[in-house]
Amino acid sequence: MAQAWGFGRYGGPEVQEFFDRPDPVPGRGEVLIRVEVAGVNPLDHAVRSGLVPGLDGGRPFPRVLGMEAAGTVLALGEDVDGLAVGDAVFGFALTGGGTYAETTVLSAPNTARIPAGLSATVAATLPVAGTTAVDALDQLDLPTGATILVNGVGGGVGLAVARLAVARGLRVIGTGSAAKRAHAEAIGVRFIDYAAGDVVATARELVADGFDGIVDLVGGAALRTVAPLARDRRNVIAVGDMSVPDLGGRFVERRLDRENLERSAQLALDGVLAPVITAVHSLADAPAALATVENGHSSGKVVIEVIA
Repeated sequence: MAQAWGFGRYGGPEVQEFFDRPDPVPGRGEVLIRVEVAGVNPLDHAVRSGLVPGLDGGRPFPRVLGMEAAGTVLALGEDVDGLAVGDAVFGFALTGGGTYAETTVLSAPNTARIPAGLSATVAATLPVAGTTAVDALDQLDLPTGATILVNGVGGGVGLAVARLAVARGLRVIGTGSAAKRAHAEAIGVRFIDYAAGDVVATARELVADGFDGIVDLVGGAALRTVAPLARDRRNVIAVGDMSVPDLGGRFVERRLDRENLERSAQLALDGVLAPVITAVHSLADAPAALATVENGHSSGKVVIEVIA
């Protein structure tokens, strides 16, 4: 039996629970892994709340939380290519297995080997934040010297977008809470505290003729506030708010395949996607890890170290 942390029904934090489960049996196109590190993301509590039921893989309750992990392959399902038992890997739990657990199953086409020199802790942050940053900036395809606004720069995805944008030679302005200023400025972001005044007016003082691109990590009213700052509304890319086409923008086009994972891993090895990991929790402390992210108090990436 392996310990896991998840939820017994859809709802808020009150539905979360620890439980034991047998090691999952990897199905077709899956790999069973011993989890070393799991990444914590806003998507996790969205799944628990029932906002994205399509990601549960049709598995019964209780379900395990978490979408990304790094660990060691223990067994292979049918039709798995390019991976072997004993490989150190990282990837997505897209078939509902969850990752806040001692063992789990990952979708093999969405799993890659961890390259030599890259830690499991860093690798576990890449499936969501790393590949999202690559996808958003590839979609914008801005030239060197262009200006970009990262709306909600302080979280794991926002900082990854900002770091990669700086590496591509873009001028980066980011919005966030005051507590997230230091991490953003440390990587070269011109920071706007959204609580300190008029965000639009401050942004226009910095970039009078409008931004060449905007990557939004906040959605809702905040997205609608900054969208008019784009010179071309087609260059407003939203990561979480699927209503962005109503504003003339686009939803991020996600590539979750092994090739994109390998690309993100190489960028991490090169120091371009070095994540800002601000908290490392044990599996026993998983409730606190997710609460920090759900409450919006986390800066950078939060991870759960399952195997110390």
